[in-house]
Amino acid sequence: MTVKTYQWYFEDFIPGSVIELGQRTLGEAEIIDFAEQFDPQPFHIDKEAAAHSIFGGVIASGWHTCGIIMRMVVDGFLNDSASMGSPGLEEVRWILPVRPGDTLTVSAETLESRPSTSKPDRGVVVTLWKAINQDGKLVCTIKGMGMFGRRPAA
Repeated sequence: MTVKTYQWYFEDFIPGSVIELGQRTLGEAEIIDFAEQFDPQPFHIDKEAAAHSIFGGVIASGWHTCGIIMRMVVDGFLNDSASMGSPGLEEVRWILPVRPGDTLTVSAETLESRPSTSKPDRGVVVTLWKAINQDGKLVCTIKGMGMFGRRPAA
């Protein structure tokens, strides 16, 4: 039996380390399309209503922002990791609205890692994902846990 090898195992997630995941710019059509399907509040889908809202214009759904961050995490390291899924998130914070034309820079910081006490083939990693806009302002954070397989013995 061949054992699949990955770039990222439990041992690679060292508290304090940061993985830079790149950038993504959001367009108005993308924001409205997502919101029409999943979060059809007026300030996400209706330019006129949004202009008269507290936001003064169309903004992305927070769930859209989370989806973008998730995609960047998957592309940035999860697809090349010994990921065993996640037992859940501890918190999501939507700090500032994301607007059409905003460019988000996303990173993942390891806050904590601990080997499983009941299953020695894995460990739990607590991470903080951050999205920062083109003005250097933090717009969203997601804190959660992931389970990762241990590096196989050589």
